[in-house]
Amino acid sequence: MSDSTPHSAGALEASPVPTFYIPATTSLQERRPRTLKHGDTFAVFDHNGDILSGPGSPEGLFHCDTRHLSQFALTVSDRRPLLLSSTLRADNATLTCDLTNPDLFVGERLALEHDVIHLRRTTFLSQGACYERVGVRNHSAEPRSFRLEMRFAADYADLFEVRGSRRERRGIVHAPDIRSDRVILSYTGLDSVRRVTAVAFDPAPSQLSAYLAVFDLSLPPQDSCAIHIEVVFCDSESNQRLARRFRSAIRNSRHALRRASGRMASVSTSNQIFNEVAHRAVADLCMLVTDTPEGPYPYAGIPWFSAPFGRDAIITALEVLWMDPELARGVLRFLAAHQATEVDPTADAEPGKILHEMRYGEMAALGEVPFRCYYGSVDSTPLFVMLAGAYLERTGDLETTRAIWPNIRAALNWIDGYGDRDGDGFVEYGRRTEQGLVNQGWKDSHDSIFHQDGRMPVGPIALVEVQAYVYAAKRAAARMAHLLGEQPYGVALDAQAESLRLHFEREFWCEEIGTYALALDGEKQCCRVRSSNAGHALFAGIAQPDRARRTAAGLMSTAFHCGWGIRTVATGQVRYNPMSYHNGSMWPHDNALLALGFARYGMRAEVLSIFDGLFAAATHMDLRRLPELFCGFARRPRRGPTLYPVACMPQAWAAGAPMALLQACLGLGFDTAGRIVRFEHPVLPEWLEQVHLGAVTLGSDSVDVQLLNRSGSVSATVLSRTGTVRVVSIN
Repeated sequence: MSDSTPHSAGALEASPVPTFYIPATTSLQERRPRTLKHGDTFAVFDHNGDILSGPGSPEGLFHCDTRHLSQFALTVSDRRPLLLSSTLRADNATLTCDLTNPDLFVGERLALEHDVIHLRRTTFLSQGACYERVGVRNHSAEPRSFRLEMRFAADYADLFEVRGSRRERRGIVHAPDIRSDRVILSYTGLDSVRRVTAVAFDPAPSQLSAYLAVFDLSLPPQDSCAIHIEVVFCDSESNQRLARRFRSAIRNSRHALRRASGRMASVSTSNQIFNEVAHRAVADLCMLVTDTPEGPYPYAGIPWFSAPFGRDAIITALEVLWMDPELARGVLRFLAAHQATEVDPTADAEPGKILHEMRYGEMAALGEVPFRCYYGSVDSTPLFVMLAGAYLERTGDLETTRAIWPNIRAALNWIDGYGDRDGDGFVEYGRRTEQGLVNQGWKDSHDSIFHQDGRMPVGPIALVEVQAYVYAAKRAAARMAHLLGEQPYGVALDAQAESLRLHFEREFWCEEIGTYALALDGEKQCCRVRSSNAGHALFAGIAQPDRARRTAAGLMSTAFHCGWGIRTVATGQVRYNPMSYHNGSMWPHDNALLALGFARYGMRAEVLSIFDGLFAAATHMDLRRLPELFCGFARRPRRGPTLYPVACMPQAWAAGAPMALLQACLGLGFDTAGRIVRFEHPVLPEWLEQVHLGAVTLGSDSVDVQLLNRSGSVSATVLSRTGTVRVVSIN
């Protein structure tokens, strides 16, 4: 994701701490935090619904990359309530925490025995605000008097500070503005931007200070009351009661999530556990998507990457293109609008290059980190062209293609110009600013690209998967050019793609390891490392068939396949470490792309193996949610996968992985001209006897299809359709 990712120290040499490194001092897997997101706001709570941030903790309420609440904790008579349950709704709309009072003493006297007072916290985010309702009920046969306290604080830490960056100077924290029912906290950063956190209560507290709201409650037997809390990021008041705003906002939030999920094709199966995996994946995607002026755009992940990332959004859009083409359209339009137009070394920007990352916080605005609008990824640009071609093939939307065609041509010009740093026909990377990322492919941690003996290569570096993406981008652009009436340009692009394919086979194939090299260094020496990157050559279609089969065979061997899926690096490689971020771990999105590559070359058994492994892993995950990554240890009987301590959950391209795997199994494709939804040599795992795909669109038409798995043979039946769309199944 970025060079701020945790890493393992190399066995061969000591390395300085990388720039923007995230110290792995607290395990997110141990804490299993509860996350909510809406737009540019996200929150990370503990299971009680509290925010109790500390060193290494990502807990907080964040807005535009700034932590607006670093503490938000409910107590009963100064004691932390006992947890009964903590539940995210299946659609991620709300977090509900059921709590009760502990034993409360006054001196030696038991004043209130445990499990008498029930507290239900219902929390959600909507339209730049956090809402909470605390329902309180006295379940005893006697009247009860007690005190509820809500402690709150705002440290206004930039997200990069929370991630571990140290700052010598900070802005000014202003004195709190305390009113009868609200407290206004504020901070003016070094960027001269005033950031505000308004915490309002209904009813007004019995006591209210800069950090504490106290409610003295007296409840008759079996009686109840409710306290509403609203946190907004501006100093404004409304005449409407908080309770009414809460009800209106929660209704609007749920409707918005239903609209987002309703835009997608639906998936239901005969396997209830897989249904839970699929429904959580869809809910996570809907939560992570932010509406932009250009359309829906999936932010990468929570907590560290809740921001626009180019590579992540493109791959997520590709994974779910069959079920939600509108997401791809939003991604294409957003990235086209933010395409680089000039050379800016401080942002690793060059004309035509596609965005890596965009941030809105104080440190980005000041240039303390380079990510305000940063272009340090070598693969986003060819992936952008690939997505544009795939979107047109999926939808036939020539109008959108024509609108972004200048951006596509600018991207292709970057590939042939700035992208090919030494004129050898390959696209390479090398940062132009010392603040930038050292490695600029998807494996962008500092030690992820290395030689067979463990040495770090000297750049510029040409990654194997990037050349494959460039090949696929030129093939896609050639098809688009022909449809747009630019036949000579299309012919030239096809010729360039074929020339690249031959050049790629000559320079990247390593017979001695039976696969493609991880990369070429600046001296054109192969990094002869067995890595999953080589499998992306199958995903993009550049690999010649015999070498594709050999590459796949290696990836399916026990050196790569740990039982849950394919590791990023094979065992036996000098920097292999199953607990590392990129050098032996298991990434769901990587496996999804490998499976799509296997399907392209007709390797359905290999696709099923990956699907089996990732599904089995998901059954062990909290909320049936696939994380960003997990450790690459070999699968053992009656044990779940080993979790990675600071993996993001949810993560957009991990959420998209089950949908891409289903497409790979079914050989699902589209012929817009012929109005055909096609299933080519479909297969399904044994644990899926039936799959129902609802509202699969083709233009304005749609179709519902049922697929039955009988003795390894899959048949497709049309249940309903609108318009002239047809279904063709090729077995």
